Amino acid sequence: MSHFDIIVIGAGPGGYAAALLASQRGKTVALIEKEHLGGTCLNWGCIPTKLYLGATAPLEGLHAQSRLRLCSGSIAVDMPALKKRKGAFVSATHKAMSSRLEKDGVALFRGAAELTGATTLRVAGESVRELSFSALVIATGSSSNWFPGLEPDHERILDSTDLLDLEEAPESLAVIGAGAIGLEMADFWNRLGTRIDLVEAAPRIAPAEDEEIAQTLHGMLKRKKWNIVTGKRVAGIVNEGDAVLTRLEDGTEIRSAKALVAVGRKPNTVGLGLGTAGIDTRGGGWIATDDCLLAAPNIYAIGDVNGRTLLAHAAEHQGHYAVRHALGETTAPYETGPMPGCIYGSIEVMRAGATAAELAAAGKPVQISRANLGANPISQAHGQAQGLVKAVWSDGVLQGLSAVGHGASHLVTLAEIMVRDGWTRTTAHEHIFAHPTLDEALRDALTAPLEDK
Repeated sequence: MSHFDIIVIGAGPGGYAAALLASQRGKTVALIEKEHLGGTCLNWGCIPTKLYLGATAPLEGLHAQSRLRLCSGSIAVDMPALKKRKGAFVSATHKAMSSRLEKDGVALFRGAAELTGATTLRVAGESVRELSFSALVIATGSSSNWFPGLEPDHERILDSTDLLDLEEAPESLAVIGAGAIGLEMADFWNRLGTRIDLVEAAPRIAPAEDEEIAQTLHGMLKRKKWNIVTGKRVAGIVNEGDAVLTRLEDGTEIRSAKALVAVGRKPNTVGLGLGTAGIDTRGGGWIATDDCLLAAPNIYAIGDVNGRTLLAHAAEHQGHYAVRHALGETTAPYETGPMPGCIYGSIEVMRAGATAAELAAAGKPVQISRANLGANPISQAHGQAQGLVKAVWSDGVLQGLSAVGHGASHLVTLAEIMVRDGWTRTTAHEHIFAHPTLDEALRDALTAPLEDK
């Protein structure tokens, strides 16, 4: 049986980062992956989606200018060529990751891992290997989930992976679930001419975001002629052969060429043998962790699989912490700070820190200030005259920043720094913001008149 100081299960963003950091600390490290390096993010999620959105961003920009009667004409997207580019990029990244692991001395095992005890596990691949560890990091991520009656048939009723593999744009697409995945996929296909029907069971689209931001996004998407239905559940989806029929709980029917089911995620914990190491799960199989991300003595669970924050950068941050904690470099509980997050597309959303509703629910005094992102010179230059930046305050200290509109994702890192450092309105006046930039909209929101909530 081979022994390693640290074993990592799962080579997504969190597991890969943890393995590299541990090896850089001079430890013997094994990384186990049963499918592809990079996990969901690289292979079927955020990276392919952003490649598609990036490749078609000029279309949206030109359409905005044509609405201002500044240009005319048409451009056709070659979907097979775009798919080929996606495949080449992902393949090249696999090779680069594998090379980096080899260079850093990380032992890579291909196969499915199963715990066999508190400090041992089995890897079943082309052969079976028995390994032992001093510390273990579980970073197996999550996968698409759906409710009974909404199961994809991978022909017309699709999950996000299926949708990325289409050879041509469908005439119409019903998107079930208006979170980040549903919104980004809908945006891409809409750029190619697909009619969008968006259905969200929650009272608003982008339900995890600030209510005012979500309402602003709703209005902006309606102007793009999306049919948006909120506050209604889907009773069922039926493939009728030449179309998909989506039935809502109130009897409303939506007919479309294809349907995307994007209603949530489930943890990849089946078959890990968690019970043999005394690891508990909650809900649908999410691994329970303590304040130090420990699921059991010397066993950490990071990223999607612990259900805390289902974001690639959250997984990477947790992976670094788990290794540092395992090596005794820190004993403090894990703290994320103001976690940044974005929804990408022709209209983007970003947030760092708390919303007004979250602060109010915590019993804290709340004030808000806001700026019109659509009035920003850069937004105007791109033909985008709508948008909003919203600042949330408590006792004179910035607690959260949100934005919706053109290029909002580009504001997220500065917003995270502002919230983490506890900016005040005075702080905003102490910094020079280059002109013209989108960043000026953050300053304008911080220095705008305050409103009590």
